[in-house]
Amino acid sequence: MDALIMAGQLILALSILVTLHECGHFWAARAFGIKVEKFYLFFDAWDKKLFSFKRGETEYGVGWLPLGGYVKIAGMVDESMDTEALKAEPQPYEFRSKPAWQRLIVMIGGVTMNLILGVAIFTCILLFAKKEYLPNNAVTKGIVSYKLGDEIGFKTGDKIVAINGETPERFDAIYSTDVLFGSTITVLRNNQKVAIQIPDDFYKTLSAKGRWDFIGAGPQQVIIKLVAAGSNAEKAGVLLDDKIIAVNDSAIQTDEQLRNLLQQYKASNVTFTVLRNGKQMPLSVAVTDSGKVGMVPVTMVAVDSTYKMKAYTLGTALKYGAADASEAITSTVKGLGKIFKGKEKASDSLQGPIGIATLFGAQWDWMRFWTLTGLLSMVLAFMNILPIPALDGGHVVFLLGEIITGRKPSDKLLERAQVVGMVILLSLMVFAFGNDIFKLFNK
Repeated sequence: MDALIMAGQLILALSILVTLHECGHFWAARAFGIKVEKFYLFFDAWDKKLFSFKRGETEYGVGWLPLGGYVKIAGMVDESMDTEALKAEPQPYEFRSKPAWQRLIVMIGGVTMNLILGVAIFTCILLFAKKEYLPNNAVTKGIVSYKLGDEIGFKTGDKIVAINGETPERFDAIYSTDVLFGSTITVLRNNQKVAIQIPDDFYKTLSAKGRWDFIGAGPQQVIIKLVAAGSNAEKAGVLLDDKIIAVNDSAIQTDEQLRNLLQQYKASNVTFTVLRNGKQMPLSVAVTDSGKVGMVPVTMVAVDSTYKMKAYTLGTALKYGAADASEAITSTVKGLGKIFKGKEKASDSLQGPIGIATLFGAQWDWMRFWTLTGLLSMVLAFMNILPIPALDGGHVVFLLGEIITGRKPSDKLLERAQVVGMVILLSLMVFAFGNDIFKLFNK
């Protein structure tokens, strides 16, 4: 069941991303009077499809192979490799008959849609889900530094005044890509400015240990993110988003502490002190022989209750939504740079469909779903614009060359480039799948 939930989330996310990407190509083509013969979500490899229908001059359908999708544009050398149609005289409604600037707009239409979608998703997350943010200048008592923060030079009470020389408006800027991939943080400590250098591989440490073990604007807290149906926790009255602040007489700050205490109280009853809607309440919970109660606790960093949050407006949500979305591209570029420089192994950094599915998790969490979908939309835009034949970026290179030189590349050259690009993409796909399977079994 867990695998089905993860696969379902990935397929839904891909369906949204691919459909809108192809809509970008489709709408641009139709705007210039170019005939679109097919519009498919997923690939109808070997002409096998789940279903299809025809409206006007376009066949719409869903293929059986969920690895992308495509629009078949008349008179264009694409992944269908339908070279027979190119032997006839060019028709006014064909892609190859249009000016280079129009063909360029058609080719960047998909990437443009993914960029718009990514920004829109992150904007909506801020506006409707998070709703407010902590201004950096509101953290008047300074940060609370935890283990990872202490290790790299932070101290509780430090006030962040600059990240890479710029004053951050949101406190959460400390968790941005600029920090995780190495940066200089300037803090005010005892009325003196102190520069702290973040290691350029700190993102790996933070990914492994957890953001809660770095720094925050308040104390750590343990929040319940899942209560299993029929479990002892559910029977005791534990609810989602409850904060566990104590077990019996022992204060709790991390989920690790909670798990260790439950192991100590195997096969017995314990009293959880729960903070719910600002009120504390005791709950008697039976612990199983294996030290479980049927819930998933997560350590998070709270915000000091005396700090005043600031609500997102449409303008600020759009501004920071665009910034959050662009971080996906920034981190991708920096990550690829580390791979090419030999600082990272491709097998450690690259994720295929199986690896991506596991990121969604075995529980359907809409916040996580939309966050990952937004990230994937930005990464898809970046990957598609790379100058690799068979990708949108490969077509863009040829079109820019045509616009600059005034010479159109031959269909034969475009066909050969398409074949080379498809070989590259298939090789990467095989590597990604193989790498995912290896990691799965290696676990």
